[in-house]
Amino acid sequence: MFVTSGLTFKLHPLVLLNISHHNTRVKSQATGSDAGAGTSAGADSPPPPPRVFVCVIGVQRGRTVEIFNSVELLYDPSTHSLDCAFLEKKQELYKKVFPNFYILGWYSTGSDAQESDMNIHGALMDINESPLYVLLNPSINHAQKDLPITIYESVAAHLTGTHSAIKMLNSRIRVLHHYLLAMQKGEIPCENSFAQAGLQSFKKITNN
Repeated sequence: MFVTSGLTFKLHPLVLLNISHHNTRVKSQATGSDAGAGTSAGADSPPPPPRVFVCVIGVQRGRTVEIFNSVELLYDPSTHSLDCAFLEKKQELYKKVFPNFYILGWYSTGSDAQESDMNIHGALMDINESPLYVLLNPSINHAQKDLPITIYESVAAHLTGTHSAIKMLNSRIRVLHHYLLAMQKGEIPCENSFAQAGLQSFKKITNN
């Protein structure tokens, strides 16, 4: 389970198995290709294995996001193009069995997020306006106890939640303000306990 500023994530083991298997398969294919091509004497260390890119699917219930599985992602890094029609078709097929599942975002492998990752992230916004980004570090670190996974939440999603909370707070303050004005004008009976509670609320807001 992962907790961020606004959401709680539940990452199911199947997703981890898929990422691990996918990364191992791609790494093995790259190693076999390099071996077949041969390496020159005195060559530098072999290039890092290619990264993997796959979509994650699941459900969101309130502020809890559950990532259940992953689906193939057709992305061309040379043109930064994503086959959205393919993903939408995959999502439709999945919904026939799991009607509440939809594409939550995508995952990749690496130690850190890269600037080029924004190309995929931006392309996925045509399917999900606030996609998640799950990053798995495949490097082995025996001293690390936690899973080497980072889940990035789109800033837009966090800002939307914050904006909604501020709008709700503002509307309640307006109601309280009108109520206090009505008591001051004598339009409604004055309730000292209510006025004191309102004053305490304003103090808490200004102190924060």
